[in-house]
Amino acid sequence: MATPSWLTITRGTAPLLVSIPHTGIDLAGLDSRLASTWLGRRDCDWWIDKLYDFATELGATVVHTAISRTVIDVNRDPSGVSLYPGQATTSLCPTDTFDGDPLYRMGEEPTPSEIDQRREAYFVPYHAALRAEIDRLRGMHEKIVLYDCHSIRSVLPRLFEGTLPVFNLGTNDGRSTDPSLEERVAAILAGTGESWVVNGRFKGGWITRSFGQPQNRVHALQMELSNRGYMREPSEKGAPENWPVPYDATYAAPIRATLKTILETAIDWAGR
Repeated sequence: MATPSWLTITRGTAPLLVSIPHTGIDLAGLDSRLASTWLGRRDCDWWIDKLYDFATELGATVVHTAISRTVIDVNRDPSGVSLYPGQATTSLCPTDTFDGDPLYRMGEEPTPSEIDQRREAYFVPYHAALRAEIDRLRGMHEKIVLYDCHSIRSVLPRLFEGTLPVFNLGTNDGRSTDPSLEERVAAILAGTGESWVVNGRFKGGWITRSFGQPQNRVHALQMELSNRGYMREPSEKGAPENWPVPYDATYAAPIRATLKTILETAIDWAGR
C-alpha cells in the first residue's frame, strides 16, 4: 500500500524510532468550518520537526504526520476515552483549543460518523506506520526505544496550574520503559540546570502507552517541552500577530544539544 502524501517515514537502522505527531498544519479542508484557521493551528507543536531534525543523522527512524491535531489527534485513545480522567484535556477530534476556545463555527462540529472517517483516514495509517517500523527495527535489534516528541505553551491555566517545567518526561508512571533508561534520561535533565519532571502533568499519551511494552523489549518515552525552552514564547497566550514565533536556531541550540544527548543515550542504552 502506498504511503499517504501527508505521512513521512524516514527509515534508519539505529534502535530508535522517533514519532512526531503534532507539528502538522494541514487542516484537511476544514478551513471554512473553523472559527479561524489561525485558531485551528495555534496548538501545533511548533518547530519540533526542526528541533529534532538531527535524529536521522543518528540513524533514527522518523515518522511524521502533516495533518493538524485539529483534524484528529493521533496521540489520543482512538475510542475517545480520556487519557487523564478528571483533568481538562482535548479529545480525539477536538472541538476546542487548549484554552477552551471553540474551534468550529456553530453547527460545524464533526459528527460521530465523521470522526470514524477521520480515524480510518489518518489515525489508523499513522499507527500502522509506527507498528511496521517497530517490527522492522525489532527484527534488527534485541530492544528498541520509541521516543515521542511534543511541546506546549508554558502557561495554560485550563490544563495545569502555574508554569510547566521546561522538560516533561513521561513513561506512563514507569510502565512504558525499563527504569534504567528512565533514570539515564532523568540524569541528563537534572544536569541541564533547567526545570524538569518525570511523570508530572504529562505522563505520555496513547502512543507511549500503547506501544511502550518493556516485556516485548519496546521502550517508549514521551518528551513534552515547554515552548520557552526553545523559542521566544510570548508571556500572554498569543495572537495572530505574534504566534507562532519564528524558529531561531541560535536560541534553540542549547536545548537541541540536550535533546541530541538524550537520543544518543537512548541508542546507546538500546544497543547494550
